[in-house]
Amino acid sequence: MRTLEEKWAAIVFDIVDYAFQPIINVHTGAVFGFEALLRNYELVGFETAQEFFDAAYREGVLFKVELFLREKAIQKFIATGAYEKSKLFFNVDSRIIDMPDYQQGYTAKILARYGLTPHSISFEITERHRFSNLTRALQLLKVTHAQSYKITIDDFGVGYSGMQLLYSIEPDFIKIDRFFISDITKDSKKRFFVTNIVNMAHLLGILTVAEGIETEQEFYVCRDLGCDFVQGYLFQAPTTDVSQLKLKYDYVEQLSRADRRKTSNDQQLIYSKVEFIPQLSSDASVEEVFNYFLENKNSSFCPVTTPRNEPLGIVRERDLKSFAYSPYGRELLKSSGKTLKDFLVRCPIVDINTKAEQMIEIFSRENDDSEGIILVEDMQYIGFLSARSLLSIINEKNLIIARDQNPLTKLPGNTLIHTYVSEGLAAGVDHYSLIYYDFDNFKPYNDKYGFRRGDKAILLFADILKRHFDRDDHAMIGHIGGDDFFLGFKNVEFEDAYRAAREVIVEFTESVKALYDEKDRLNGYLTAKDRDGNLRQFPLLTVSAAMLEIVGEKSFCSMEEVSMILAELKKMSKSNNEKITPATVLRRTTITTISEAVEAPLPQMNA
Repeated sequence: MRTLEEKWAAIVFDIVDYAFQPIINVHTGAVFGFEALLRNYELVGFETAQEFFDAAYREGVLFKVELFLREKAIQKFIATGAYEKSKLFFNVDSRIIDMPDYQQGYTAKILARYGLTPHSISFEITERHRFSNLTRALQLLKVTHAQSYKITIDDFGVGYSGMQLLYSIEPDFIKIDRFFISDITKDSKKRFFVTNIVNMAHLLGILTVAEGIETEQEFYVCRDLGCDFVQGYLFQAPTTDVSQLKLKYDYVEQLSRADRRKTSNDQQLIYSKVEFIPQLSSDASVEEVFNYFLENKNSSFCPVTTPRNEPLGIVRERDLKSFAYSPYGRELLKSSGKTLKDFLVRCPIVDINTKAEQMIEIFSRENDDSEGIILVEDMQYIGFLSARSLLSIINEKNLIIARDQNPLTKLPGNTLIHTYVSEGLAAGVDHYSLIYYDFDNFKPYNDKYGFRRGDKAILLFADILKRHFDRDDHAMIGHIGGDDFFLGFKNVEFEDAYRAAREVIVEFTESVKALYDEKDRLNGYLTAKDRDGNLRQFPLLTVSAAMLEIVGEKSFCSMEEVSMILAELKKMSKSNNEKITPATVLRRTTITTISEAVEAPLPQMNA
């Protein structure tokens, strides 16, 4: 009669199987690793994988079964042919530590049999189950981490102990649960949560994986929010046939090329600022660390990478000074058993393809004594961006902005406005409202009162825009030139955007009266020559606005068409009591005529 162990060994090695799903670099499409997902459990009577593990737990063989499964997954991982450059992400049932036969060290023996090292494995710890003994679990996870295994928190944000795990074990990866990814294109709260998860992770030197990507729009949002890796059916369904897996998914690069929002030249600027600081391998001795700082006297820190050149963090010279300058410091350090890893400090890790603004945002959240950011390409260490380099990038970006600023109002000019509108038209899920303001009766006012008074009117309008929107993360203001201005909203409800745009008109119309002489102000008009040289009465200054909302998923509308539509809307606004004419362009609609856009259905406005 077979023992329980023999029964489960037969199930694992003869019946159940693993499907692999790639974890892909969000910028390049290169595969970083594969998650192993249990399959064929229904062939032995289980409806779900969870039932499979529950049965092993009840029979007291969960740890042994998991070891069998690890070996099976490792065998399949080797069969991919990508094991030297990628990682195996293996889900761990946290209940194994409750098993009486639980011991550490078995996985290392399995890996050794197949010629692999712990650097090849990332253990996924799910948030969905409570640890029976959280303190013990955290201690064991720290030991596992110290043995060079990677740790991933799976299902982050939907289960138990996530923040405590994040704080206590300093995982290498966080997987953002599908709950937050589903409908992220429509749900601003989910975008808010994912943004903050990503920012927090990067601040702690942790990389993020967006799980369950199923649409191009979800991909774009997750990429733009700063996720490092993506995983989902959009790229590759889980498959038991490893021959279907790729080392690189060109579809990711195709999506980026198709995305016209990616107009930044940041990569060239960032490359020019990279400092190549020699790194040490994580298996280096403490003596080698001392020698490193002796040989690199200008370095206050040293980047540390795995033997695969994947960054882990930095070692700071100041943390070793108490040993370096003590008569017996080195000997004491050797005898203490401390290794390089005991002095390792986490540091933000950022891909070279990341926008400069995101890098600066990550750095700005760091502590005052932060050294900077580790830069990677396809997760390979390529250099370091020090605080000095990042400040230089900020200065150059500010110079670019300054060159484009309108000299009178100091508002962004046509280059930045053009970029913003291009983003609004590009493939993606964000909805934009574009407002074009144009003064009414400005020429006769300028002719009568002179350019200085005319400039005051322009500055008054610019100040109103700044006061209302300068600190609004969802708004962009600009000065097209002369008496033409721009206001844009991103992901703001149409009614709210309309109301805000209308308030600007009302405030300017009232405030600008102070720039008239008392007689003209009381009359409600001024007398000046028209374009034909005839004297006539002109109403007081006001402003008209054309408002175009861009919604949908993919734009077939060009910049030229947008300009034509806005010009037509502006004409309509001149004779409109509200002084603003809105319209909507559906991104999936090809605009064939201006009237088609102007007559497009609008959201219902409240009275």
